[in-house]
Amino acid sequence: MPVLLFLIDTSASMNQRSHLGTSYLDIAKGAVETFLKLRSRDPASRGDRYMLVSFEETPAGIKAGWKDSHATFMTELRNLQAVGLTSIGQSLRTSFDLLNLNRLVSGIDNYGQGRNPFFLEPAIIVAITDGSKLTSSSGVQDELHLPLTTPLPGSELTKEPFRWDQRLFSLVLRIPGNASPDPEPIGGVPLDPSPITPMCEVTGGRSYSVFSQRMLNQCLESLVQKIQSGVVINFEKTGPDPPPTEDGPIEMKYGPQSWHSCHKMIYVRPNPKTGVPVGHWPIPESFWPDQNSPTLPPRAAHPQVKFSCVDSEPMVVDKVPFDKYELEPSPLTQYILERKSPHTCWQVFVCNSAKYGELGQPFGYLKASTALNCVNLFVMPYNYPVVLPLLDDLITVHKFKPPAKWRQSFENYLKTVPPYYITALRKALRMMGAPNLLADNMEYGLSYSVVSYLKKLSQQAKIEADRVCASVGKKTVLEGGIKLRCRSSALSLAHRKDFTQLLHSIMGDGPALPVEANNKEFAGFQLAALNKALKPQGLRNPYDIPRSHLIDQLSRMRRNLLHASICILKGQDQDQLHSVPIAQMGNYQDFLKHCPSPLREADPDQPKRLHTFGNPFKLDKKAMMVDEADEFVTGTQGKGKRPGESSNPAGGGAPKRRRCMSPLLRLGRAYTPPKTPPRTPDNDDPELTNHINNHLESNLSSDKDPSPAPETELIQQSNHLQPEEAENQENRVQENGQSSDSELSLGSEGEEEAPRRYPSPCQLKKIRNQESQELNSELRVLITKEIRKPGRRYEKIFYLLKQIQGSLETRLIFLQSIIKEAARFKKRVLIEQLENFLEEIHLRANSMNHLDGF
Repeated sequence: MPVLLFLIDTSASMNQRSHLGTSYLDIAKGAVETFLKLRSRDPASRGDRYMLVSFEETPAGIKAGWKDSHATFMTELRNLQAVGLTSIGQSLRTSFDLLNLNRLVSGIDNYGQGRNPFFLEPAIIVAITDGSKLTSSSGVQDELHLPLTTPLPGSELTKEPFRWDQRLFSLVLRIPGNASPDPEPIGGVPLDPSPITPMCEVTGGRSYSVFSQRMLNQCLESLVQKIQSGVVINFEKTGPDPPPTEDGPIEMKYGPQSWHSCHKMIYVRPNPKTGVPVGHWPIPESFWPDQNSPTLPPRAAHPQVKFSCVDSEPMVVDKVPFDKYELEPSPLTQYILERKSPHTCWQVFVCNSAKYGELGQPFGYLKASTALNCVNLFVMPYNYPVVLPLLDDLITVHKFKPPAKWRQSFENYLKTVPPYYITALRKALRMMGAPNLLADNMEYGLSYSVVSYLKKLSQQAKIEADRVCASVGKKTVLEGGIKLRCRSSALSLAHRKDFTQLLHSIMGDGPALPVEANNKEFAGFQLAALNKALKPQGLRNPYDIPRSHLIDQLSRMRRNLLHASICILKGQDQDQLHSVPIAQMGNYQDFLKHCPSPLREADPDQPKRLHTFGNPFKLDKKAMMVDEADEFVTGTQGKGKRPGESSNPAGGGAPKRRRCMSPLLRLGRAYTPPKTPPRTPDNDDPELTNHINNHLESNLSSDKDPSPAPETELIQQSNHLQPEEAENQENRVQENGQSSDSELSLGSEGEEEAPRRYPSPCQLKKIRNQESQELNSELRVLITKEIRKPGRRYEKIFYLLKQIQGSLETRLIFLQSIIKEAARFKKRVLIEQLENFLEEIHLRANSMNHLDGF
């Protein structure tokens, strides 16, 4: 996901106009919109993230950040104004800090553990400026200086303010005010001599000196091609130059050459299946990790990679993974391709990466492709000339059964490897089929103090990121002052009688005439008040109100005085409050930004529901999972259906009403089964009868109040029955002549109530089955949630299993479905315990059957 940050010069010098009639700021805005159109042609642009920073002070200079929508970006771009100074150093520092907000939280830089090219967040900064003098509050500067102090935690771990996957490109506008009669030069766009050019080159980018609109479009097309996923590396030659080859160039040049030192990028291609780069081996650090060191030495943004020009044989062992990166075209790649030797390679090193020796051991090599169309960097295990033959013998000779001599050689190799390679080496051995060669308790090379310091920095960076994201878009509140209002009734210069003489004096054709001060020159001028408690008077002069607006103004004044309206903004009626332009009606993200943060959910396990703006039936599809019975096992079941639709797949009957929450789901209350009374001749099922009596006694207690009607009780009773039975019972009540109106009148007068009709034993049995099924369904939801939780604490699962209602067959089927659910998540220990629990149930059932046989 590339990040495209546009740094727009909003100094006062951007108001100058070109021969096209537009100001430099308008040209910059049009250039950004043209860039977005060109980028949208690429399908990969769907994952782009756009940010906007101006030359204002922080945080007002951040116009669109990490959490702002594309609509906010475009709105802020159109609203930019050219006022202020050319503080490009401070603005560049703000841009780099904005890009680096989340790097410590995500651990993408991997400090002290090697540099992983496949852990990257590619970003491009496009600065559009006029190349004028660098001005600040302290004066005019000749060179570009970035502030050394920054509020971003962890910035001291890197020497430079940028990272190896961030590049700066600058478009310096040099379009003249008068059209030049000379034709435009044909060719490439030259570099600009402004102070920002060295900064662009250091990051791996470049600057463009733009003299016309055609040249600007050419630069924008070139910039779109520069959006590549990769990291910048410094390649430097070590040792003597290579001897000439038979097919290569014959002439020998002495002294430093352009290919001896190159500052170029290597392309990190994403995986076509997942869209994310995949790699195995890091680029080593420029120091050996010390277990006793309390701190980490600061690293350079771009690693210094040395390459030796001694020809070597490229080594690749089957089943041993390696990483391959293509080099950006440079004098180094051109020289290697001109040698025309695709079967040899040059080893690469990082100085001070080994425990002993300044140059260190090779971690890969540079090699031309077989077709001689590019140069690739192969990243291998550290000191690969030693370990690759050992791994080859392990696979081909020993068949993954190494003898003691091989193990001794492998342990001697591990002593020369930086400790942070152990993780990557263990993963590679697991892929090869030898997972037990490395012990799990091997140390990773960082001391406890360094690890705790990095965790602390991660927490501080998270707080700083939230603070910066919350401050984006908030306007700085200026100190209140006394606003000056012009009361002069003087005419404009165009209406003066001596306008002709005044015009000649301005053009220099006549004597100078005194000119009065322009009334509108200081329209927004304010006087600072000595007393800060003094508030400026915000009411208008009543004599300034037009006669036709008096009645409307009186109503507003009356509303403000009496506070009789619920309007949020005083002085506005309801129609004005809800009048929003059509272009802003769908901008829901900005509305959410200014809303207070919602309260946390009462149930943390409940899946989060997306906001329903635009679609009231939108659900989070990732939060819903379906088990073997095609039933939703989370709390979102049934919410995706409209109220009018039936949940019955056959389509018959009314929608089933969901019962109240089970006692198992109520916090702080344990579920206790109903007590069993002694068996009586008239009681076939004492537990069921006790349950129904309690239910009817609660209804009778609620009937003591004369206000409720029996119709409500009938509806409540019918909710516990099947739909057909509810209709039959309602018909029987109507046949007895008891209408709702008559019952209401009888209940209100205190007369005797009509005799009640209780459910039949068949209906009671159906009620019992229905309640047990609903309870078992709720138990299934709770047990499934417990299975998905990490860890091996299964006490709650077995407690819930003991609450299952129903016959023995029902309980066995329920338990077998839970075992299948545990098998989906590979809970082997839980499956073993569940099988033992199932066996105990079988033994108890057999013992009960044996006793019944006597």
